[in-house]
Amino acid sequence: QVQLVESGGGLVQAGGSLRLSCAASISIYNFNRMGWYHQAPGKRRELVASITSRSSTAYGDSVKGRFTISRDSAKNTVYLQMNTLKPEDTGLYFCNGAKLNEYDIWGQGTQVTVSS
Repeated sequence: QVQLVESGGGLVQAGGSLRLSCAASISIYNFNRMGWYHQAPGKRRELVASITSRSSTAYGDSVKGRFTISRDSAKNTVYLQMNTLKPEDTGLYFCNGAKLNEYDIWGQGTQVTVSS
């Protein structure tokens, strides 16, 4: 069974940084695309950043210039480096991995809280 496990969340002051990790139970090159999603309290889940198997990246407008997605294939892990954090970045962060017509996997989420 394919699994994704997030870690690295926590409490940080505004302006601080965190690095989230998403460890996959299989090679990350099995996914066409992997991404990080943010779900703020009472709001729907939104895409923050994504990376394809060909290393193409994309970012949500609210995080451009502050967040960076990367991966380490040797560790089967995708990272989200979050800098200059803002209170509105608070919420659950979910990792997603998808392979067209085969699977679409979500992690359990990791909580990020940014205090003002």
